[in-house]
Amino acid sequence: MPVLELPTRERRLELYMTRGPRPWPNLGPFSRVALAAAHVVADPLAPTDPWLEANLDWDATLAYRRHLWRLGFGVAEATDAAQRGMGLDWSTALELIRRSVEAARDIPGALLFSGAGTDHISGQQRLDQVMSAYEKQMAAIEHAGGRVMLLASRALGQTARSDEDYAKVYDRVLSQAREKVIIHWLGEAYDPTLAGYWGHRDLDRAAEVLLAIVAAHAERVDGIKLSLLDKKREVALRRALPPGVRLYTGDDFDFAELIAGDDSSHSDALLGIFDAIAPAAAVALAALARGDRAAYDEILAPTAPLARHVFAAPTRCYKTGLVFMAYLNGHQRHFVMVGGLQSTRSLVHLAELFRLADGAGLLADPDLAARRMTAVLRVHGVGG
Repeated sequence: MPVLELPTRERRLELYMTRGPRPWPNLGPFSRVALAAAHVVADPLAPTDPWLEANLDWDATLAYRRHLWRLGFGVAEATDAAQRGMGLDWSTALELIRRSVEAARDIPGALLFSGAGTDHISGQQRLDQVMSAYEKQMAAIEHAGGRVMLLASRALGQTARSDEDYAKVYDRVLSQAREKVIIHWLGEAYDPTLAGYWGHRDLDRAAEVLLAIVAAHAERVDGIKLSLLDKKREVALRRALPPGVRLYTGDDFDFAELIAGDDSSHSDALLGIFDAIAPAAAVALAALARGDRAAYDEILAPTAPLARHVFAAPTRCYKTGLVFMAYLNGHQRHFVMVGGLQSTRSLVHLAELFRLADGAGLLADPDLAARRMTAVLRVHGVGG
């Protein structure tokens, strides 16, 4: 097994020997709906300023989606994990959605939801302008043949003056949906600008507003994607949803427990961490579907420290960990991100990610991963 020197928090270098990959056999159907929020692959050779313009490597980006579909996952497209609002603009997001919809047609049963938001407008707007912005993106996705996930809107958060304003916007938008949509409640850990969404900083009152909106449009809502990192609140919310409306966990910390559920309910899943741990998660979900809870827990247990590390505060920087995992595992040729966001995590953070991924058996080719980790170390002045 490869041996390399990795930095520590004490600013020392220590030898680390990789443990080797774990085989991930026995794939099978899932008993939960499981969507992976997929990252995007930047084009490092684009002759433009990455802070100002998003340029994607379309082949590598779509290949990763096919990889997720082949493992049994659905894909949540053009969401927070794809750097929506952190480098991925609406025009590029729409092209990504169109290409993903086309790619999904080639894979039987491929599930795809795509993010509709208001990110082509900014700042405080009139309420009708926010409604129109949502309508424009939703119509574009549906015209492309896609299904809609309603993203939380920064513009709505700045414009709304009461929970009634949220109800007005979502009532109008949901009433026009062709197919059932997913509504995303993205907490402030992931996006600090969304604090007080639904008109209240008190999360119990905010949940009441959301539940009232869902109850009024239950026939048009596939589910709620909850990203609050609060498992007790998630369990309470999923039990309060109308029959037939799913709760998609977005809790990248306690996802294993929430997906397994209890005697009365369980969460389905729409997770960014699935992008990074897909092989292990696929085998675990198949085990859960067979009723083998022990295997499910055993497989996912070592992924929990990795997930907590990838999503450590500031949580919004987790996309760097997703891209780094894809780079280590050979799904892309480089460690470059849209907007240059590979710089949002320290070298020490990336070294610990390497250790945790190896410990979870998620480095598919340790030799390749070690070479790539070494290349990143050298860029930072570590090693020869």
